[in-house]
Order: sequence, then C-alpha cells, then structure tokens
Amino acid sequence: MLVDHDRRRHGAPPPNDAYGAETYPPRASALRRFLGGSPAGVFLRLLFLSMLVGAFMSMLGLTPGRLFWRVYDSARALLELGLASLNEFGGWIVAGAIVVIPLWLISRLFATSR
Repeated sequence: MLVDHDRRRHGAPPPNDAYGAETYPPRASALRRFLGGSPAGVFLRLLFLSMLVGAFMSMLGLTPGRLFWRVYDSARALLELGLASLNEFGGWIVAGAIVVIPLWLISRLFATSR
C-alpha cells in the first residue's frame, strides 16, 4: 500500500523546529528560478550543448559568419518578395481605381440630378 507522507498536500501545518517556529521548504532564489536550476549546472549543460551544436555545424561546413549571412540573405529575399507583392497589389488598386472612380463620379452626378 502506497502512502503519501507529504503533509503539505493534505493541508497540514508545517512542522515546528526546536524553537517552535514553523519551518517551510527553502525557496529557490530568483536567479535559480530564472536559469531553471543551479548556475553551475546550467553552465555545464549549455557548454555541452554548445559543443554538440558546434560539432554538428562543423560537419556541415557552417561557420557563424556563413550562418548569419545565410539568414540575412533569406530575410532580405523574403522582404523583397513581400514588397514586390505589395507593389503588384498596389498596381491592381490603381488600375481598378482608374475605372471605378470615374464610374462612381458619373453615377453620383446622375443620382443628384434626379
């Protein structure tokens, strides 16, 4: 039979220490909460992951400079494509306005004369 001995889950008051003061579990510091663990442990994990990613990039022949310029060129091409689409869309609006606005003006002129 499994028994849960954690009194905090059942609403029991925290145990008293030798002087009668209530003891609570220690709170994690703001730094530990932000990092997600102890600073040394996080440093070692990041160091290990950086080594793995660096080895993988080296196998692919990527350097940080090449990677940066590849991302930069991709973003620039995407921006140019978007602006070209907006330019084409703007052309459609102007072409349609050349026909629609005079027709609307003529219809308004005939509507006010009635």
